[in-house]
Amino acid sequence: MMLSKNSIKAINSLRVKKTRNAEGVFIAEGERLVEEILNSKLQVKSIYKTSILNITSKEFDFELVEITDDEMKKISSLSSHSNVLALVKIPEYDISKIDLHNSLVLALDGVQDPGNLGTIIRLASWFGIDTILCTNDTTDAYSPKVIQSCMGAISMVNVIYCNLPEILKEYRTKNNLPIYGAFLEGEDIYNSKLNSKGIVVMGNEGNGISPEIEKLITQKIHIPSFATNRTAVESLNVAMATAIACSEFKRRI
Repeated sequence: MMLSKNSIKAINSLRVKKTRNAEGVFIAEGERLVEEILNSKLQVKSIYKTSILNITSKEFDFELVEITDDEMKKISSLSSHSNVLALVKIPEYDISKIDLHNSLVLALDGVQDPGNLGTIIRLASWFGIDTILCTNDTTDAYSPKVIQSCMGAISMVNVIYCNLPEILKEYRTKNNLPIYGAFLEGEDIYNSKLNSKGIVVMGNEGNGISPEIEKLITQKIHIPSFATNRTAVESLNVAMATAIACSEFKRRI
């Protein structure tokens, strides 16, 4: 089956957030990534593959389109295109049906870099964290850069965009669980009392946690520098800081 110019245009348009949101579909490229998505709760709409790749749609419910190598180049955004590209439905989450009160939850306040978000989603999956709450100005988890950098973890973690201040206010009124926030002036995380349940808020790369959300934090935490006899860097990258925080929280369980 030959790909029409309109089909190529439609697929490439999904690299734009506005189109992704309108269509409710995102792009996933690469054999390993597509295989992980096929084995997950996510719903595949269609798969485009070259004849090199051995995959059939007999056991799945999606459109399978075999295309040429040249056609794959036209719809791929990778510098070295893969043999398979999938169009996947963006999951819709009802936050009222997700239990935020019996686990550790990550919350992101305005994280902008797609690489950082992709890494944080991978970290959440690695540390067994099922849910990430995001402010609406956090970068789109379903952009091609995030999808590629999180390496299939998007199929294992609920990434939910919401009015985060409203959710945190409700969270505080319903239970006595902590809302942690990463700050330069917070308590040393290694000497702090940490709960296995709660919400851990990580802030924007340049500005940190916004004043509106800072008011709702119940415990400020800080990752200290151990640099001696040298000038320490001003702050950690948000993905690095998230990795250290997740490790410390989970180590205490």
